[in-house]
Amino acid sequence: MIRHNILLLTDSYKVSHAKQYPAGTTSIYSYFESRGGAFPEVTFFGLQYYLQEYLAGEVVTREKLEEAAALYNAHFGQPVFYREGWEYILEKHNGRLPVRIKAVAEGTVVPVHNVMMTVENTDPACFWLTNFLETLLVQVWYGCTVATLSRAIRNRILDYLEQTGDPSLIDFKLHDFGFRGVSSVESASVGGAAHLINFKGTDTIAALTCIQDHYQPELVAGFSIPAAEHSTITSWGKANEAEAYRNMLTQYAEGLVAVVSDSYDIYNACENIWGGTLREDVLKRKGTLVVRPDSGEPKEVVLRVVEILGQKFGFTVNAKGYKVLHPNVRVIQGDGVEYDSIGDILENLKTHGWSADNVAFGMGGGLLQKLNRDTQKFAFKCSSAIVNGEARDVFKDPVTDSGKRSKRGRLKLVRENDTLTTRAAHETGSDELVTVFENGEVKAAYTFDQVRNNSLRTTH
Repeated sequence: MIRHNILLLTDSYKVSHAKQYPAGTTSIYSYFESRGGAFPEVTFFGLQYYLQEYLAGEVVTREKLEEAAALYNAHFGQPVFYREGWEYILEKHNGRLPVRIKAVAEGTVVPVHNVMMTVENTDPACFWLTNFLETLLVQVWYGCTVATLSRAIRNRILDYLEQTGDPSLIDFKLHDFGFRGVSSVESASVGGAAHLINFKGTDTIAALTCIQDHYQPELVAGFSIPAAEHSTITSWGKANEAEAYRNMLTQYAEGLVAVVSDSYDIYNACENIWGGTLREDVLKRKGTLVVRPDSGEPKEVVLRVVEILGQKFGFTVNAKGYKVLHPNVRVIQGDGVEYDSIGDILENLKTHGWSADNVAFGMGGGLLQKLNRDTQKFAFKCSSAIVNGEARDVFKDPVTDSGKRSKRGRLKLVRENDTLTTRAAHETGSDELVTVFENGEVKAAYTFDQVRNNSLRTTH
């Protein structure tokens, strides 16, 4: 099979759609939005990856066309494949897709129920192509949803830092542990990149390469530190747990180092090993030991670990009246971490007088995998068509679900008083949607620094 064959990157039923539009159709115009969901705003991110990876350039070739024809003939058992349409694109457009895609700038935070992207054909003979591309383009939901969740968590942690500690620490308070927990390397790439719009900590290397390939960062977009896993601790044997920990301190004599400490008994590790046998080693070290619990009820375990470390290493009380551990010791919670549990952990610490400065979070499946297109109810719908030279509004309005009512006509996104809202294209107001792709060429691209700035200017 040919890699990235655009003729095959769709749902089966769309292959039959070219013949289903009204006779005389010359234009199909569709839009992409979030119809609501878990959060009231979404961060738009990821379209640039799909444009560059799948749509840009001469993506229709003779080899791809023949491969698709053979597969579809076997798949349907009848002549459903619209071969003449693809032959036309190959010959008339040299294999470049005659569509125009407009979108809001990547990283922009958009209230739900607003248009974020529009797609239309630029050649009247290719009206069928607009919604053929829906399947691939709607996958932008994933990057948008991860970026939206990550931003919501940033705001939640920032609230607690402002109440109890130092807000300048926010960039490294949520670390991406999600690579192993996603469905594919591509998911890790796009989802991991989406997280890094809001934070700078990650263990998902695929995210860094995605950003470098598609978003041209000025510097590496994410950072990490040396860290232990259970195998590097338990391979020493339970009797040598202290030596396993000592080895971490000596191998990484300066800077941050994270050590998972619950292979046997997290409380014993904190009280008698870190806070006893190795206490002086930790205090003399030029850097910070980050103790990682990895089991139990998160809000209870984190509080108890912080309190034990406070007893053993001491703490100060900051100007806001909350306790902060000795600078050589911190905690990272990487198990059971989700939007709600982060709030529970930080609220429990606050209730007991501890600053949010003391803890960071590592989030895996909850960040990159425990979400779907319906988390923010993303949809791609046709809203305008030209049939026999006449423009017509197109919409759906199911009596059984008003939430699925779609927009009508050609659309634009307007900013008023720093609020984005959808309007009809003919109404007043400058359009925030810009042409990012036209006739096979990426027309606008954003650096990762621009994406971050777009998102963070509306954060909190």
